Amino acid sequence: MKKVLNHSSASDEELVAAARRNDLAAFEELVARHRDKIYARAFSMMRNEEEAVDVAQEAWVKGWQRLVQFQGESSFGTWMTRIVINLCLDQLRRRKRQRTESIEELSEEAGGVERQMPVVAANPTERLERIELRKRIDGALALLSHEHRTVLILHEFEEMEYKEIAKTMGCSIGTVMSRLFYARRKMAVLLAGLRNEE
Repeated sequence: MKKVLNHSSASDEELVAAARRNDLAAFEELVARHRDKIYARAFSMMRNEEEAVDVAQEAWVKGWQRLVQFQGESSFGTWMTRIVINLCLDQLRRRKRQRTESIEELSEEAGGVERQMPVVAANPTERLERIELRKRIDGALALLSHEHRTVLILHEFEEMEYKEIAKTMGCSIGTVMSRLFYARRKMAVLLAGLRNEE
């Protein structure tokens, strides 16, 4: 008699094996376990909730379609992270190509920080400073290349180790370290520059 798999107590490896045999419930359990992490990765790169949701969903569809290609050399979570990062990078490259409007037009449309500010804030100056800092960091991040930005986000915000980043991005640890060094230095220069402009 065939043993019935208890999805909630099964390991990721067992669930992957079951999902490969077209057990959709096993794949749904994998999605439930890793959904938040995959969305968080997408959001940290896209900086937009709707886009992050779309990219994360696309990553899960691709994960299901490519499950046969999963060799188990890394954990399932790392493999899915790699898929979502690649999709984010593709999306960002497309966005870069489409970005023909000038930055000035974009900031006018957004209406600057003022229009986004609520009428009542507990401490208006502190909130403004926080928004300004976030804007400054986002602005500097946007000026980095996809590769440098990805390395910085994965290391600083997602707290991934060099080895894990190298695996995820498909490059050597040395490349990760040099990209990180360059990205940090460039961020420092950009943030100082943005401060001076003010």
